[in-house]
Order: sequence, then C-alpha cells, then structure tokens
Amino acid sequence: MVADAGMLSAANLAGLDEAGLGFIVGSRVTKAPADLESHFRWHGDAFSDGQVIDTVTPKTGKDKDNDPALRAEPAWDRKDHPKSWRAVWAFSAKRFARDNRTLTAQENRARDVISGAKSARTPRFVRNAGGTPALDEKALARARKLAGLKGYVTNLPVSVMPPAEVISCYRDLWHVEQSFRMSKTDLAARPMFVRPVGEAAEGRP
Repeated sequence: MVADAGMLSAANLAGLDEAGLGFIVGSRVTKAPADLESHFRWHGDAFSDGQVIDTVTPKTGKDKDNDPALRAEPAWDRKDHPKSWRAVWAFSAKRFARDNRTLTAQENRARDVISGAKSARTPRFVRNAGGTPALDEKALARARKLAGLKGYVTNLPVSVMPPAEVISCYRDLWHVEQSFRMSKTDLAARPMFVRPVGEAAEGRP
C-alpha cells in the first residue's frame, strides 16, 4: 500500500502492519532532524544530488534504535527494531532549489507582515515576541537546512525492497493521483459523501 504523508500516523501504520500489509508512506520533513541525527552529527548538513540514506524512524515519540554516537545508520529489522519503522530519505538538487524558492517567498511574506507593508493572518516564520511580531530566524534556518529532502516510511526490509525501489514505488502514486484528477475533470465529478446503510433510519447524522 502506498500513500502520502496524510496517512502517516502511529495508529494507521500499526493497523496496516497488523493486517499483514506492506506499506510505503511519505514522511513529513519535520521528522528528518531526528531520523537523520547521526548523519548531521557525522557529516554535517551537506547532501549530494540523489543521495539516499536508509535508516529508522520511531513509531511514536523517540527511541534509541538510532544512536547518533554510532557513525553507521542502523539497518531496519522487525525483530531488532520493534519500536521503529524503516525510513528512507533522499536528497534532490531540483527539490532543494524549489524548496528554497518557496522558503524565500514565505520569508518575504513574513517580513512584509512584520513591517506592516501587508496585513494578513500570521504567516509562517512570524512569531510574537512580547506582542510584537518578529521573524522566527531559528525556524527559517531549520527549514532551509532540510530543503531538498524527501522521506519515506515503510515496513518492508531492504532484503525485500532496496531504497531505490521504495522511492520508485512511491513516485508511482503521483501517476495514480494525476489520472484520478483527470478522470474527475473529464467526468465533471463532484464530491461524494457515503455513510453506512441504516444510519438515516436509526436517526444518526
């Protein structure tokens, strides 16, 4: 089963695994600092185009399966890492450039709101310091550090599926979503709301 990061919750992944289903789910970039803590400690925040890091990510909270004191990334194994899933992180120079353009636009929007040039709901990277809006420099620096990274969480060991195949399978999801959007457009489909039979009769909303 392949799904985007909207499916990424401890309960969802545990349910899929208990049902005996293999999954590949997009990870959130906010999880990268913990997943890649060893990499950042030993190699800094520099990545090469196409670089892939195969590591682990905690199922919930934080665990000790990935010890930053060790240079080598742990190879996920169900028995050895019961509190973690496998995590594959990939860096793309193209994604890095796109992410940085987006971050620059968000930074400019934040500065405009702070200076009063624009009035809008509090945008990203604006924090209230004693009631005065200010640029959240730390959050911006953290976001730029993670630009270009994309993560994938799976319960498939490397012996079953190597990192490149994990990434390739996830990318196929884009083709499915594109076809679905095209079908909805061609058919002029509207949203559908479904509820179990008998709910209306029983008076439930």
